[in-house]
Amino acid sequence: MTPLPSSPAEELVLLDRELLWLDTRRAQLLRRRAWLKAALRAQRTQGWQPPPFEAPRGWAQAPVAHPAPAVAPGTATGGPGAQHVLLILGGLLLAVAAIAFTLFSWGELGIAGRAVVLAGVTAGALGAPVPLLRRGLGATAESVGAVALLLTVLDAYALHAAVLPEVDGAGYAAFASGVLAAGWAAYGVGMGRLRLPLPAAVVAGQFPLVLGAWAAGGSALVIGWALLGTAAGSVVVAVRGPGLAVRATAWTGAGLTWSFGLLIGVGSSLTASGPAEAAGPGALLLGAAAVALAGAWRAPRETAVTGGVVAGLAAVAGAGGVVRTEVPWSWAVVVYLLCGAALTPVARIASVPRPVRTGLLGTAAGVTGLSVLAVLPSAAAALLGPATVLTGLWAGAPDGAREMAAGASAWPDALSVPVVLLVVAVLLGAVYAFLVQAGRAPAGWTAAAGAGAVGLVSAAVPVLLVTADVPYAAALAVDLLLVAALLVAALAVRRVPEAAGATALWCAVAVAAHAGLLALAAEPATYAVFGLLLVLFAATAARSEEIVARSLTLVLSVVCALVVALAAGASLELGLPRTAVLVLVVPAVAVVLTLWLRTPAVAVPLEAGAGFGALVACGLALTDGAYLSLVLALCGVLAAATAVRPERRPGAGYLAAVLFALATWVRLVSAGVTHPEAYTLPVSVIACAVGLLRRRTDPEASSWAAYGPGLGVTLGPSLLALWSDPHWQRPLLLGVAALAVTVTGAVRRLQAPLLLGAGTLALVALHELAPHVAQVFDALPRWSVPALAGLLLLALGATYEQRLRDARRLREHLARMR
Repeated sequence: MTPLPSSPAEELVLLDRELLWLDTRRAQLLRRRAWLKAALRAQRTQGWQPPPFEAPRGWAQAPVAHPAPAVAPGTATGGPGAQHVLLILGGLLLAVAAIAFTLFSWGELGIAGRAVVLAGVTAGALGAPVPLLRRGLGATAESVGAVALLLTVLDAYALHAAVLPEVDGAGYAAFASGVLAAGWAAYGVGMGRLRLPLPAAVVAGQFPLVLGAWAAGGSALVIGWALLGTAAGSVVVAVRGPGLAVRATAWTGAGLTWSFGLLIGVGSSLTASGPAEAAGPGALLLGAAAVALAGAWRAPRETAVTGGVVAGLAAVAGAGGVVRTEVPWSWAVVVYLLCGAALTPVARIASVPRPVRTGLLGTAAGVTGLSVLAVLPSAAAALLGPATVLTGLWAGAPDGAREMAAGASAWPDALSVPVVLLVVAVLLGAVYAFLVQAGRAPAGWTAAAGAGAVGLVSAAVPVLLVTADVPYAAALAVDLLLVAALLVAALAVRRVPEAAGATALWCAVAVAAHAGLLALAAEPATYAVFGLLLVLFAATAARSEEIVARSLTLVLSVVCALVVALAAGASLELGLPRTAVLVLVVPAVAVVLTLWLRTPAVAVPLEAGAGFGALVACGLALTDGAYLSLVLALCGVLAAATAVRPERRPGAGYLAAVLFALATWVRLVSAGVTHPEAYTLPVSVIACAVGLLRRRTDPEASSWAAYGPGLGVTLGPSLLALWSDPHWQRPLLLGVAALAVTVTGAVRRLQAPLLLGAGTLALVALHELAPHVAQVFDALPRWSVPALAGLLLLALGATYEQRLRDARRLREHLARMR
């Protein structure tokens, strides 16, 4: 540590030393800063290397990590940086002067003068980057080179405006762009280190053919071929060109010109009215496909996949556009679908690169998906068309299936919709077989292909029945055969992917619904179709080992049986209430089966179907109180039968009690009974009896759980009715009953009867004494009420401790009760 100065003289000497050291240190840092700036400029220009380090005296004491040599000659601040700025400004001023000269002073010169000026300015601008590059001023050279390219464009414009004004503008632009493209390319190759001329040449090369075709008055197809030729040239440059900038510019130009050419080809193909007229656009589109394929063959992976996709789309549009003119518009989707499917064998050629193959297969899949989407609205309308039968059940069997779908005018004459679905199903089936044979594809793709094939076949057959207007009986028979086949496929879930088996099951349900809607048009067909569906679903449930399949088919079996029962009631003209009793036969059979089989996997679906059937029966009997009471009682019997099973005893037992109570209440309502005790007292008796049995088997059970619900069911509604009853019988009977309940609770030490009975008794007493109390209060002076309240509070305050002990003892006594 530096010792503290003992006098002002010593302190002054110390301060002088510190200031001298700071001045030395500042000079060192400034020199180090200059050296670092020189090193950075040397890196940019790739020329001068900084001189070796010479540490000055005392530098080792400096708290920096690097030495600071002397500044190199010629690298003072403002040297090369100032040169860059001056050169750039000079180039810009030169370009401005050239433009001003071209616009304002060009006409004052003769032919020779103009030629000399053009040659001099252009040559000077083009040659200026050479010395700049030699001196390592690359950025400045790029700027001057860009100005030179701009000057060549201005020279071309000035040449046309002053010397060749009679030449057609489009033709001259085509020629000038070609010359500029060639000149810029040669200039870029010659200069080498300039990065702008070659990409600029690629940009200029996009215009000669297109502008030439336009100047020659070519048709749209001619312009399309010009665009396609330009795209082909750009692809060659993109594949073989030097540098990333050149290749990126070429790929961009190829994509733009190819896209415009493709649009011209597609538009011409769609508007063609015959094969001869569509041949030209088709050839153009096939050429576009060839160009895209050639570009994708040597392109990087991402670009190759995109090239394969667009090549496939162009080929499909070209080939399909020619064939489409020979078929009606409704079959055009089939034509394009087949053309897209034809790409699959091409993609399997071994010599095709994998990315290109992926793109072609993606195109085939995309065309297939678009074809299905195109016909999907018509297919949905055909499948949902038979739903119109719900507005007129058993109106009579129609002549054909199409008559069930809101009239023949709703459907096209062609059968293209089911054909598309079947063709796509066949393609997916072939893909599924190939993937299974290969054995290396992901399981998800294999399952998706199989499921898609099954689903499309299941949709195509009913659509074909409607659109082809097959006879009514034949349509029903085909639907039933298809349901049987799909159920068999669902049973083979172990030998096919799970997704395909599940799809077959749900498709069977959908086709069964279509057949059921068709069958509702005629009475015999209803019995036949739903009877056969009942057998098919029951057999599937008996043979299936899958929980979902077994459960679903069991529920559907119950639904089919319910439809048969409803049809029987309609045939017998029983009316809805009587039919409800007949419908209950189905839930009864289901409950008997659950008692017989006792297998949870079977019992649960059957119970669900039985519950649904019971709800249907109750809905049918809503209009007749007597039959509704009977139906509810029968449902209670079924619930009680279900409660025989130990695992269903708690829930089914309570449900049976509720159903019996509801049946009783409905019967009382239909008989005109309005006293609430008639509804609640039987329930209370039963509930209290059940509570008594529970207390005998479980003495530790709470009295609230055993007797609370039963007592509350009667006491609560009776109290509500008490306040609006002017007679004396209900208060007397309710008071006696409450007193009996209270005494029973006190004697048996049961908390719930004691509190419920005492509370009810107090409310009954209040109801009876309320008029007399009101009369007493009316007779007393008004000051007496607050006086009595004050006295009561004084008494409570004086005996507060005793009352508190009494309340505590009462609470403890009640807590000891059950």
